[in-house]
Formats: sequence, C-alpha cells, structure tokens
Amino acid sequence: MLEEVERWLTRRSWSVGDRTLDRLTAAKAARGTTVSVVLPALDEEETVGEIVAVIRRELMEKVPLVDELVVIDSGSVDGTAKIAAAAGARVVHRDAILPRLPALPGKGEVLWRSLLVTTGDIVCFVDADLREFSADFVSGIVGPLLTDPEVQLVKGMYDRPLNGTAGQGGRVTELVARPLLNLHWPLLAGFVQPLGGEYAARRTLLERLPFPVGYGVELGLLVDALHAVGLDALAQVDVGVRIHRHQDGRALGRMAAAIYRTAQLRLSRGHLVRPVLTQFERGEDGFVPRTHAVDTEERPPMREIGEYTAGRAA
Repeated sequence: MLEEVERWLTRRSWSVGDRTLDRLTAAKAARGTTVSVVLPALDEEETVGEIVAVIRRELMEKVPLVDELVVIDSGSVDGTAKIAAAAGARVVHRDAILPRLPALPGKGEVLWRSLLVTTGDIVCFVDADLREFSADFVSGIVGPLLTDPEVQLVKGMYDRPLNGTAGQGGRVTELVARPLLNLHWPLLAGFVQPLGGEYAARRTLLERLPFPVGYGVELGLLVDALHAVGLDALAQVDVGVRIHRHQDGRALGRMAAAIYRTAQLRLSRGHLVRPVLTQFERGEDGFVPRTHAVDTEERPPMREIGEYTAGRAA
C-alpha cells in the first residue's frame, strides 16, 4: 500500500461513534446544511418500510438530522411504493423524473435521476434491501460531511456476512473491484467497501460527475471523485454490520462484467465494442447459454441537464 494511502487511513477513516448526534445537529444548524436521503428501490416490500421508519423516527423526529427522505421506485410490481409511503417517505417513480429522456434500467440511472427531485446540500444513498437496519448507516456517513468542510464524499464500511458467516460477503468486491483499484487506482486501495451502496456526498460534487446507469455506478463515482477532488476529500466510516439479500452467482457475474467495463471506460475513453456476457444454465438437454448485455451507458454530469440547472436557479 502506498504511504499516501496509509496516511489517509489514519486521517480519513472513522467510526460512527466518533461523532455524536448532538455534535452533528449542532454542526448542521451552524452551517445551515440540508440533508437528503435517497433509497433506490425495486421490489423491496420486505425491507423498505422498516428502513424508512427507522430513519424518520431516529433522524427526523427525535433529532433534526435528515430534512428529506425519498424513495425512488424503479418499477416495482409489489407493494414497495405503498409501504414506503405509509412509513413516511416521499415516493417518486423513476419514469416521472425527466420524462423527456426515456429511463434506462439500472441502479445508477435511479441515483442520477434522484438529484432532480431532491434538494439537500448533502445527498445520502442507502440501499433498500438492508435488514436489521440501523440509523447509524445514515448518521455515520453524513457525519464527516457536516463537521469537516474539506470532505466531499464518504463511503460506509462494514462487515458483510454471507449466510451467517462473517467476512464472506462482498464477493465481487474481492474478486473484481479491489484488484482493479489496487492495480489501476492504487490511491483508492484503502477503501474497505468500494462497491458499498451506502455513501453520501455533497451535491456540488455529485452534479459534476457522470453516472454509469447500472452496477458500475459505485466504482465509477469513486474513481471520478478521486480525479475531481483528490484523495483527501474522500473518507470512510465504520457503521458496523450490513445484512442484505445476496445475489446468485450468475447475477454476480453480470455485476462483475459491468464493473470491469466501467473501469475499462475510465482507463481508455476511446471507441469500444459494446460488450455482452454469456453465462450457462443447466437445462433438460445440458447446458444452455444465456447472453446478457453489459451495462455500458452513462448519464452526463447533472449540471449539464437544463431542467436541473433551471430548477436550482429557481
């Protein structure tokens, strides 16, 4: 590990307990900062209600840390939208945001569009499939942004058990993302969970960055933020344990391909053939190939979108 990264780990890695809620709310009030929390959701009726309820109760009603709580529904066919609204979130359908631009499938698309329907100076993203959710996930990762004006983006770090076994989650991180970062962007080698879905950033940074529309969004934002603001403006906070629904092997393969492609685009911006990934499933007559397109589309920086800049000016 580079000496610069070792120094960064001592300066920019914290625990959620390092900042009390009283300190955070005082810093928030002193600077007049506003905080938006966004949950991208697709068929998450089993978990989204509890996450929304905890954030509303602990960080909006007990203490005024979160100003805006929005669930972006990207086409759920279950009760996700109804349950989220009943729990106290404002629910917005992905396709209702910037309707002149047809929506593309993918998590990154939802996060990008969320900037158009939120107003917070700090935007915090939280995955909607978390179980045993704690408000620490939000207060921990927005904390450095509220107390240190030099910090621009904060990632959550945590243990990720798999089927009850500690440290076995995050397979794509260990097999794909971490090697890519260590080889090509060694300044980012200190991030424990570079692909984690819980992170927060200043709006002024997010609106400058392109958003990969699919699984590559976390890697893309992290790499682009490094180039935009430098390592010392990035940080991470230990928020404990993350329990969520795990993907099967084929889904992980598609995720890995999209992440590799996102890295490839950043290593070479020249013309590249649109890639596909072929996987195999056993059928009645043997193995059957299934070919999937790899997410390669990216949305431009939000400040290049006329509706966004007009809305901010208003």
